[in-house]
Amino acid sequence: MKRIVIIEDDHRLAKLIGSFLSRSGFLVDHFENGQSAIEFCRKNPPDIIILDLNLPDMDGISVCSKLRSFYRERILILTASSNDLDQIDGFETGADDFVTKPVEPRVLLARINSLLLRDQSPETKKKNKKMTFGNLIIDDQAKTVTYNNENIMLTSNEFELLTLFSRKPGIVLSRDDIFNSMRGIEYDGVDRAVDIKISRLRKKLGDNASKPNKIKTIWGKGYLFVSSAWDD
Repeated sequence: MKRIVIIEDDHRLAKLIGSFLSRSGFLVDHFENGQSAIEFCRKNPPDIIILDLNLPDMDGISVCSKLRSFYRERILILTASSNDLDQIDGFETGADDFVTKPVEPRVLLARINSLLLRDQSPETKKKNKKMTFGNLIIDDQAKTVTYNNENIMLTSNEFELLTLFSRKPGIVLSRDDIFNSMRGIEYDGVDRAVDIKISRLRKKLGDNASKPNKIKTIWGKGYLFVSSAWDD
């Protein structure tokens, strides 16, 4: 059974969501503050975390950032805010998806399943167990990335994005290609989630932010993984 941690101080909402997810076959743990949840997840990492932005002890963005120091799996932020800046902050700290309150439990379940099923897609199953590009080694079986003999800590979402690029070196991937592969939806022309995740991935892999040469931006078209650029 998949385990879900809900971090939500609205006890009524958490009980509603938790009961629905339990009936849907998940093991559910609920925490009303960020620090207790962080300590629990460090020792008992769940398959996915549902995180509220407004918590009594710290804001959800800070909780997300602290979780991402050790937690690689999916984080879905549940918030009453429709502020684009909140979503940008969330994606920049490693969130995988956003759902705005109020939300129907069945809609939330669909988003959860979408996140959890990514690694089971036919495209994902075709991945090689290990891919090497110069000093970059991507081990799909161990879910690890090594660059210049240094282990690179990536979230599941970032790892998925990197393997998507590495399976198609030298091919320009549009935002629509990336959205379809990673989220199962078409790019709406507005959402900046892909750009933010690529920016985070570049930073972790030491790609030049102002003039990237490993994962290049092809203006008006998309992004290009350069297989020959990983020798430095």
